[in-house]
Amino acid sequence: MTSETSPVVLITGASSGIGHAAATLFAERGWNVVATMRNPSDGEVLAQNPLIKVLPLDVTDDASVAAAVAETLSQFGRIDVLINNAGYGLFGPFETASDEQIQRQFATNVDGIFAVTRAVLPTMRNQGSGTIVNVASLGGIIALPFFSLYNATKFAVIGFTESLSYELAPFGIRAKIIAPGGVATDFAGRSMARTFEGGENAYSDTLSKALTAMGERRGNYSTPESVAEVIYTAATDGTGKVMYLAGPDAEQGFALHRSLSEEKRMEMVRQHAGL
Repeated sequence: MTSETSPVVLITGASSGIGHAAATLFAERGWNVVATMRNPSDGEVLAQNPLIKVLPLDVTDDASVAAAVAETLSQFGRIDVLINNAGYGLFGPFETASDEQIQRQFATNVDGIFAVTRAVLPTMRNQGSGTIVNVASLGGIIALPFFSLYNATKFAVIGFTESLSYELAPFGIRAKIIAPGGVATDFAGRSMARTFEGGENAYSDTLSKALTAMGERRGNYSTPESVAEVIYTAATDGTGKVMYLAGPDAEQGFALHRSLSEEKRMEMVRQHAGL
């Protein structure tokens, strides 16, 4: 049972983690939520909430994007907030990445945001209002070893969103960025792909050190629910603010990034990665 007077949010990548937490939070606060994911069977728990409609949406498939947006508009007649959350990490040496891995990383993390954003913009322009929230990462501000391709996509998302915020302001549409630090989700498992197979390679020694350092820091990660709160703030605060850091480590990392010289900043990253 939906509410005809409540605002509408469309969320990509809502099957788990941040997207799932955001769908739950918006519904708790009375929004009509369209929670999308590649496999709707992964959304059975969300679908039990009468304010949440689960739809299939593969951000790499233009027909799937168009169908999900059309179904949202058919049901609700408007889209007040778009949360572009779908994405995954690609970890490992750039040299060992295949062309297919590189293309898939950009198709999901960058082209997918382009496709869904372009699909909802005509509706938001006609409404004269709307907010687009793109989930990037602190990894779109600070690059880490062996995340060259993931970092490249998140740097792209941040640049795209900041530029878009200028373009869309005259239409009453806001574009915003969420930059989480580490988040306690299955990102390092189900949502993490690797550019290398098991066994020895030229990068094995430094890879081992980086993996150990990542494991040691995992206990300090933010929860998906706390990141969802930041997303909700960005979607509803009505301000022209574009960048929202999510998590103490993101705030600390960003402050250090801004205050340190390049030499000291790069040394900090090396230490963080155990190199």
